[in-house]
Amino acid sequence: MSKRKISIEDIARKAGVSHTTVSRALRDSPLISPKVREEIKLLAREMGYVPNGIAQSLQTQRTNTIGVVVTSIADPFFAEVVEGIEQIARTSGLSVLLSTSHRNVEQEIAAIDNFYRRRVDGILVADSRISKYHTKQIGLIAAPTVFINSQTEDKPEIFHSVTIDDFLGARLAVEHLVSLGHTSIGYLGVGDRSLSNQLRLEGYQTVLSEANLPQIEDWIAIREEDNTRTSDVVTGQQMLPQLVKAGVTGIFCYNDMVAVGALLACKKLGISVPQDLSLVGFDGIALGGYITPPLTTIRQPMLEIGRAAMQMLLNLLQDKTVENRVLSPYLIERGSTVRKLGMGNG
Repeated sequence: MSKRKISIEDIARKAGVSHTTVSRALRDSPLISPKVREEIKLLAREMGYVPNGIAQSLQTQRTNTIGVVVTSIADPFFAEVVEGIEQIARTSGLSVLLSTSHRNVEQEIAAIDNFYRRRVDGILVADSRISKYHTKQIGLIAAPTVFINSQTEDKPEIFHSVTIDDFLGARLAVEHLVSLGHTSIGYLGVGDRSLSNQLRLEGYQTVLSEANLPQIEDWIAIREEDNTRTSDVVTGQQMLPQLVKAGVTGIFCYNDMVAVGALLACKKLGISVPQDLSLVGFDGIALGGYITPPLTTIRQPMLEIGRAAMQMLLNLLQDKTVENRVLSPYLIERGSTVRKLGMGNG
């Protein structure tokens, strides 16, 4: 048989005080003297008393938990964002519960609803597909909610957000390739109709237009899918050959995992990177620095994104005024890009 849990009544009997006195002492109430508080806490520890979290949360209306929804725990990008979230949450005494949406808006709404039913204090949602059209479904959720890199143009105004400047990141990537003398530049994207994919494509097209470089349909390779997305590495592997066939000498990839797939395809086809083809990724995940050649990329400040979103949530929990934030990515130049010599591929 399991040992009976020690209750506040047990401690009160042993200490020779009232149940109320013990309860107040354990909550650090100023109505109880510091000396008595410490004596009761010491006795509680000696007796093996474990506070009832549910009862405490009913009293304080707080559970000291935060719900976090990400698209996939397999993506290194989200691992680093969650680490940033946990750094801030931990110092504030908050626990983090994690759920995945797999880029499915219904799964995302279900995860948020589940967190709300568990009475979390606040919710963080990465890569959200929720738009104003879902207001009825999420309108009852009263827990403060912050979106990280929302993927819809018309996200509900009741939620706050931390986002990366995708358009700027794309500009930096393509401007880098232009500065190296590339004039046949391709874009290798994903087809999940996300806002980030749209903005990165627009950034790519804008730089080509400003540099008076040709924009050819065959230089854009986007794997057309509906709401689901196959492995980004597989996308890079499968779409790279058609860009090479179209004669590009430089490629801006939607993200680092797509770029890794493109690099694997290059090895299989006997294409030398960066001598024959320059590749630029997006995200700045650690893996990009370990592959051969190391990947030139547009770095998202992932830890900072997580920290900023968690700090925003803390401010909302303290009824402070918050403003939505847009963070800037930056270029990390490595070995996968080089100045173009001669005619390149053709």
